[in-house]
Amino acid sequence: MPERIAVLADIHGVLPALEAVLAEPEVAAADRIVILGDAAAGPHPCEVLDLLLALGDRAAWIRGNADRELVEYRRGTPAPDPGSIGAWAARQLGDRHLDRLSRLPLSLSLPVDGLGHVHFCHATPRRDDEMVLVDSGFARWDDVFDGLGAEVETVVCGHTHMPFLRLVNGRLVVNPGSIGMPYGRPGAHWALLDRGVHLRRTVFDLDAACAATAALSGYPDAAAWADCYIRARVGDREATETFRPLAAAP
Repeated sequence: MPERIAVLADIHGVLPALEAVLAEPEVAAADRIVILGDAAAGPHPCEVLDLLLALGDRAAWIRGNADRELVEYRRGTPAPDPGSIGAWAARQLGDRHLDRLSRLPLSLSLPVDGLGHVHFCHATPRRDDEMVLVDSGFARWDDVFDGLGAEVETVVCGHTHMPFLRLVNGRLVVNPGSIGMPYGRPGAHWALLDRGVHLRRTVFDLDAACAATAALSGYPDAAAWADCYIRARVGDREATETFRPLAAAP
């Protein structure tokens, strides 16, 4: 049973942010690293995937909606907006990248010391693109957790790019936030599971990260993209209000 797990979500191809997090002593010392989806859709897709692949068996990967979409873009279904960063990133990937992304599971379950049976997923246990928010009602949480075994004591999910920790009908729900596209405040957000839950933020040089992204990415709008997302110019209130209709129960 792993005693210490670092959870990295929504990297979105931002290499400087990922490098900063992997340099954290707690991440370097973790027994396992769980990649919670949406790793590559961003300005440095190949470099980020190569760095994650180099972690070997210590890393466990989950599929995010953006990971799935990169593979779909390369296969032409659906046809993407040719100017989007996702479509650009998809065109950069090599065969080994596409092969890994195409084989990612929707979820992962692990027993974790101090947290019991933990279910890891990108968005919800049943879909990689379903929206649920920290302030979603109990009925909505019951809906998205329908079918989840009673043995699951903790659910770790990403997708919304905003960290939170809350209790839902006796289950602990953890969102580590986003490493590469944080909403609300800058920095690379992640979580450490170590007989409890610790939400972490790695602060790095935003000016240097934006400059490197603009200079090295190759994405035509890399400078503007970096200025918006690496600097976290999208506020958590703005993001929450935008997502709220998507998080409503069907």
